[in-house]
Amino acid sequence: MRIDKYLWCVRYYKTRSLATTACKKGQVKINGDAIKPSREVYAQDTIEVRKNQINYKLKVNDIPPNRVGAKLVDIYRTDLTPKTEFEAQELLKFSKDYYRKKGTGRPTKKDRRDIDDFYDENE
Repeated sequence: MRIDKYLWCVRYYKTRSLATTACKKGQVKINGDAIKPSREVYAQDTIEVRKNQINYKLKVNDIPPNRVGAKLVDIYRTDLTPKTEFEAQELLKFSKDYYRKKGTGRPTKKDRRDIDDFYDENE
């Protein structure tokens, strides 16, 4: 089975075209090698997928006949993604909350005081 079709079948991507685009961008690797979307995938291959700033790692157990339900995905793949990848994603969420959004205007007096306190602590 093609790698783009496999990733679509085991529900890593919503459409095959998204899976194909990810392969073309180099976000999918099989056994450490960047691949084309037409690359065949076999049982016992190790796939690395970079999606939403998380490096997913999975091992192919079997090839599905077609797209499978969410409950049956674990039959066809084993998730080897380390927990540290998800912890880094949580830290990224907290860091995004701190910054002001573009177009919200000038900093308030409280923002200015917070900035001054930050610089005072570092000196």
